[in-house]
Amino acid sequence: MPPLHQARRSLVDLAVEDIGQRLAAGQWPVDSRIPTEPELAALLGISRNTVREAVRVLLYAGLLEVRQGDGTYVRATTSPAEAMRAISRASLREQLEVRALLEEHTARLAAQRASPQDVARIAHLLTVRGEQQQYPDAADFIHRDLDFHLAIAEASSNAALAELYRYFTLTVQDSILRTMHDEALPDPDLASHQAIVDAIANGDGKAAGAAAAAVTRPLLQILDSLLPVSPASPTPPITARD
Repeated sequence: MPPLHQARRSLVDLAVEDIGQRLAAGQWPVDSRIPTEPELAALLGISRNTVREAVRVLLYAGLLEVRQGDGTYVRATTSPAEAMRAISRASLREQLEVRALLEEHTARLAAQRASPQDVARIAHLLTVRGEQQQYPDAADFIHRDLDFHLAIAEASSNAALAELYRYFTLTVQDSILRTMHDEALPDPDLASHQAIVDAIANGDGKAAGAAAAAVTRPLLQILDSLLPVSPASPTPPITARD
């Protein structure tokens, strides 16, 4: 028989999973109040102590929040930590697809909304970035490249979109590292990035999105040509029936 603390931990884990699934399914929408502790205990068939510990875990994860004197409310239906783990497990192509979508959209918005100061900052960061070949340390180049793209996201004047790009930065960095370490996946040159800056400076959202796509989509096309073709599943043998 396992020690008591291990059994208790297991019950809490199950309760966290159960409540998390109900949140994801929309049983309690964002900004709604979840049932009280006794109600949750009855609903889940567990003790109030277990419910209390499970709620603490979900509070820490950012899914729930306590409003003093009013109860516990739903703050989010999915865990940012779980989302990040899912992104980190995604394939290189999947990560580059998301990167392409984010960069195209932020470039379009930046062209429509960027201030002269934003444009000057983006242009300056591209100058600082330069070309990959001038960096002995690849990590330095990656940081400069990300600074440039993040400045575009911030110039979109959409805080949620900019935060999403910032949240995705670590995965993008990993994607860039793997891209640069594969000679068949070249890093787009300075001129292709300058086209993004020019379109933003001209207020041309369509051209900015197209220029951003010109940076990312060729990588996806080259990657597709390198992916191994999965063999067809063998046809199961036909067996005689009695």
